[in-house]
Amino acid sequence: MPHSLAPVCCEIQIIHFGFALRPSAANFIGMTLRVFLALFVLIPFLSGCRSAYYSAWEKFGVYKRDLLKRNVQAARDEEKAASEQFKDALTRIKEMYGFQGGDLEKTYNTMQRDYDRSVERANAVHKRVKDVDAVANDLFKEWQKEIGEITSEKLRADSQQKLHDTQRRYDEMFAALKRAEKSMDPVLTRFHDQVLYLKHNLNAAAIASLKGESTDIQNEISRLLQDMNQAIAHADQFINTLQ
Repeated sequence: MPHSLAPVCCEIQIIHFGFALRPSAANFIGMTLRVFLALFVLIPFLSGCRSAYYSAWEKFGVYKRDLLKRNVQAARDEEKAASEQFKDALTRIKEMYGFQGGDLEKTYNTMQRDYDRSVERANAVHKRVKDVDAVANDLFKEWQKEIGEITSEKLRADSQQKLHDTQRRYDEMFAALKRAEKSMDPVLTRFHDQVLYLKHNLNAAAIASLKGESTDIQNEISRLLQDMNQAIAHADQFINTLQ
């Protein structure tokens, strides 16, 4: 049995609706729940299954508007986490350039960890931005379709205007998210170059030669942090309009 579906604490009986289940029954329920949750998470990523995903959420009273708000909040939080990670990386880079002797291998290992964590944060941001765009597009398509079902000309025009205003605010917010997202890759590329160079040249001369790159990468990280702060501010503004 795959580890992800392995039963936890099989010896312990589970009390379910007042009945003590045997380990085999408990294992079956545990496995079933895990499979259900895995499918629930995977549904939006399977082609043509997003409607089933939305229908499943609607049974709990959660609609596309709510999902969009949650995804924007999640994207904002990932931007914040990435921003903090890049700040830490910037601090470490500055410390490295001021290296005055010591354990070079420790310096390299610290830089490598910072790079790996930065990549993880960047990948999380990429995923969240895709999630936001997918739900927003589906929401706006549904909204436009339903406008056509309104028979009152006045109400239809009012709904159309609200859709237009919401799309405009969304476009501004999403542009800021994309700008910050795109700013990460050049920084990661330069960061990776320096980590690899340091790996291949664990000596004081290598750090001295990297000092020529210090201004460029520090400036790029500073611009990235500005883009991220703007994206976070735009996300907060958009979230407030969905209250």
